[in-house]
Amino acid sequence: MSNDLALEIKNLSKTYATGTVALKDVTLAVPRGDFFALLGPNGAGKTTIIGITCGLVNKSEGSVKVFGHDIEKDTELAKAQIGLVGQEINFNPFEKPFDIVVNQAGYYGIPRSVAIPRAKKLLEDLGLGEKMHQNSLTLSGGMKRRLMIARALVHEPRFLILDEPTAGVDVELRRSMWEYLRKLTKNGLTILLTTHYLEEAEQLASHVAIINKGQIVANGTMAEILALHDTGGETKEGYRGGRLEEVFLKLTSESK
Repeated sequence: MSNDLALEIKNLSKTYATGTVALKDVTLAVPRGDFFALLGPNGAGKTTIIGITCGLVNKSEGSVKVFGHDIEKDTELAKAQIGLVGQEINFNPFEKPFDIVVNQAGYYGIPRSVAIPRAKKLLEDLGLGEKMHQNSLTLSGGMKRRLMIARALVHEPRFLILDEPTAGVDVELRRSMWEYLRKLTKNGLTILLTTHYLEEAEQLASHVAIINKGQIVANGTMAEILALHDTGGETKEGYRGGRLEEVFLKLTSESK
């Protein structure tokens, strides 16, 4: 039932004009209220899936629905459900965090009388309360990531997409960021996460899909994916990673 799904992708393919095949017949479903991890090596197709879902990249074939809204037929309705935190820091460093978040609300037609208290609360909740009226240039890398999360949440989306949100963020900041996001999922927000920190995904996500070379090579609950782990396998040079890391490496290196 698509009513139970935040994201429903069917037979999605993407071939770029250069002839590069980014996605091959990808089918994926993210349940409402889920913390879902989409994992894969660099260039596997994760960012292409996100780009198509957010309307930034045109698909070649297939369908994508966000809470039942087709991204081509109901573009505005589908986009309004999504908050995107991309990989690149992409705000004006000379603007203040408070203004960045309030202005973002304006793009969604949210009046300033609503946007101002909402922006304040988001920035305080994300640990940026004391920095909200300083130039964003003064923020640390981790704080810039938090600002992007506040900006993505200001229009109260039902579906938050996080593309490598903790790259370059120190451990302590990462931990508090995850605690905050966990609270949001408890309140019904759906999160799709891509990350290279596999231990993070293992702790946070309830479902996981692994993509390699544009194709889904594993998809299921975290318990089902971890069950693919071969406990009898040899440790490599005395090293054994987390269970998810072992499964990930097995699935993405076997099909090379």
